Amino acid sequence: MDLEALVAEASAILDAATKPFLEGHRADSAVSKKGDDFATKVDLAIERQVVDALPKATGIEVHGEEFGGADVDSPWVWVLDPVDGTFNYAAGSPLAGILLGLLHDGDPVAGLTWLPFTGQRYTAVAGGPLIKNGVPQPPLEPAELADSMIGVGTFNIDSRGRFPGRYRLAVLENLSRVSSRLRMHGATGIDLAYVADGILGAAISFGDHVWDHAAGVALVRAAGGVVTNLAGDKWTPDSRSVLAAAPGVHAEVLEILRRLGEPDEY
Repeated sequence: MDLEALVAEASAILDAATKPFLEGHRADSAVSKKGDDFATKVDLAIERQVVDALPKATGIEVHGEEFGGADVDSPWVWVLDPVDGTFNYAAGSPLAGILLGLLHDGDPVAGLTWLPFTGQRYTAVAGGPLIKNGVPQPPLEPAELADSMIGVGTFNIDSRGRFPGRYRLAVLENLSRVSSRLRMHGATGIDLAYVADGILGAAISFGDHVWDHAAGVALVRAAGGVVTNLAGDKWTPDSRSVLAAAPGVHAEVLEILRRLGEPDEY
């Protein structure tokens, strides 16, 4: 596969989706999902638009957040989040985007993250470099946690599950002892793109949705960053968490997480 050509085709398709994305800002909830999550009419419309166009242009089927589709275990598959940061988007925040990753045998070999409200378009293929608004970016330099901003996902302190709320609070507490620059953007894809761009030194996602992660994992790897799950194992589409960071920062954050013990102890 010519990854550069595939990304070019996909870029044109995401550009075409930008207009309805911008016009639908502050869209109301259209579909209730698990917990307090929801999808807007824009989520649904953009997914339909992209899913209709991508296979015709690239010959590769799509797995989307809202309607599913091709199996993520397929040899080649696009993975789409039509609106990352849906709550932000519906509330009128500019921190929302479109995420599109390309998996080859489960490995993210290309990523596209479109942030229409801030005018940022990130693309990358395996081997790098990160491309921002058409311009190749320098690889990430080693950094230190104390000098870095860290993106962390939102949570409910009383939540249970794989990463209980009190474990997540312990993560924030211990990170803050080294870096007081913690950020909650409410959009996993933005956090990962900002790690790739060197804006954030690290990002922690407690989620397990492949559409939230695939594009960003490809971007961070292409930029020279390190991506694992919170246990330090290689990220795969089945991973239930993500730790993405610049060289050096990743090792520091991972050491803090390991000192905290297992999440089910909280």
